[in-house]
Formats: sequence, C-alpha cells, structure tokens
Amino acid sequence: MNYREFIEIRADKRFGRPCLKGTRISVYDVLNWLANGMTKAEIMNDVEEISEEMISACLAFAGDDKDHSLILAD
Repeated sequence: MNYREFIEIRADKRFGRPCLKGTRISVYDVLNWLANGMTKAEIMNDVEEISEEMISACLAFAGDDKDHSLILAD
C-alpha cells in the first residue's frame, strides 16, 4: 500500500497533521474512530468522502516506521 497516494501533510491544514488528500480529515481522526470500535463500513457510511483504500492508507501510515515528515504536498 502506497499511502502517499492518499495522505498529505500541509502546514496550512490541521496544523501540519497528516490528512487524507482533498479533505480536512486527519489520519489520527480515522485511527481514533477505528480504535473506538467503528468498522470501516461505519466510517465510510458516516463520512461519504472516505473510501476503504483511504482507511487502509491511514493504517499503513501508522504502521510505517519511517519518518512521517517526509510526506509533503506539492
């Protein structure tokens, strides 16, 4: 999974937190929803602009042990 297709870090969006491209939804929002028991289907139902691939990208981002600050928006 190449999470860089779905996640960007921009200083002008959500205080530089990693977000899903084209949204103001942070990776940490998605991880928090999952940690609190929401299923992927429930998240996608509640937030229409999120796809299953985007949720998987958030999980891949969280599991990557590289420096997350390397993802920069164009």
